[in-house]
Amino acid sequence: MLTNRPLPPHLTIYKPQLTSTFPISHRISGAFLATMVLFSPLLCPKMGLISFTYENFYQSSPSLPKFILSAVDLTTLALCYHMSNGVRHLWRDFAVRLTSFLDIYRFDSWFCY
Repeated sequence: MLTNRPLPPHLTIYKPQLTSTFPISHRISGAFLATMVLFSPLLCPKMGLISFTYENFYQSSPSLPKFILSAVDLTTLALCYHMSNGVRHLWRDFAVRLTSFLDIYRFDSWFCY
């Protein structure tokens, strides 16, 4: 029962496109932001009502300040990307002059790069 049907190409053949890369990265940044919103209150009982300048909080672990700063930086970067991608999406929804696929591709590459 051998048939001579063609095999589907493997995913490594395909080049990543902007139309597939932006939605995937938008979902990843949204999932990261949701995770940070849900799990950041776990630090609050340890911090209390005092900000990140509280010395005893930093003295509890020597690597904690670096972790908090990198988490804040990553959250800020993800928030900026997520919001700019949302603005790009709204702009594309209401744009009248983006009629062809090439116009949309040029607009996406101009807006996000």
